[in-house]
Amino acid sequence: MTGRRLLITGVITRHSIAFEVARQAQEAGDQVILTGFGRTRRMTERAARQLPVVPEVLELDVNDEGDLARLADDLRDRWDHLDGVLHAIAYAPEDALGGKFLETPSASAGLAFQTSAFSYKALAVALLPLLADAPDGGAVVGLDFDASVAWPVYDWMGVAKAGLESVNRYLARDLGPHGVRVNLVSAGPIQTAAAGGIPGFEALADSWQESAPLGWDVLDPAPVASAACFLLGPAARGITGEILHVDGGYHAMGAPGATAVAATTA
Repeated sequence: MTGRRLLITGVITRHSIAFEVARQAQEAGDQVILTGFGRTRRMTERAARQLPVVPEVLELDVNDEGDLARLADDLRDRWDHLDGVLHAIAYAPEDALGGKFLETPSASAGLAFQTSAFSYKALAVALLPLLADAPDGGAVVGLDFDASVAWPVYDWMGVAKAGLESVNRYLARDLGPHGVRVNLVSAGPIQTAAAGGIPGFEALADSWQESAPLGWDVLDPAPVASAACFLLGPAARGITGEILHVDGGYHAMGAPGATAVAATTA
């Protein structure tokens, strides 16, 4: 990946998956630019100073078409192409989480979908001309959480993630002819600022650590980031429309605690 040009969204603190992607990319010799948004941009800039090379931070409200257009122009002023972009953006209002599924108003459900799923398409389309000019083909990578089942308290964010997975497939269909691949990393639970806003996260994380065949460390985003870096790089040039699970194998188990049960009966 040496010398590649990457845009990384979603860096809020040094504990985020996006931060670890940026760190690993820089250590591989890549150039990185981050995006920040509103009041949290100061947090992004603070985290950026803890990277091996302090990157530039550009403003981006992913739900603002004007911001998306300005971002594309700002990147074009700096680079003649973009090798890859990490979409690490998700949001659901408080009344769309925490067991309020039946009471959630349509506006809150719509905002969760717009920010967490539709923005994946919006960002990819805004940056398509730059991605299409990448010498080895451009890459769009998003962060996912398994949407094939219903999770406790995840509610409309789970629905938004199901939408994200569908958007990923349609983007792969439509961006492939431009030489741009589109993939998701379905991560196990990581203790991040975003996770702190999900009621019941601790119980879910405990279950994951017990049931994942490989085990799972909620404080270590490095395995997820390594997978994202792989998908952003030329070694993944034949992969698109994929959802790569990096969750210690939890998704393949038939029931919570299956690993522990198997160990005791072996």
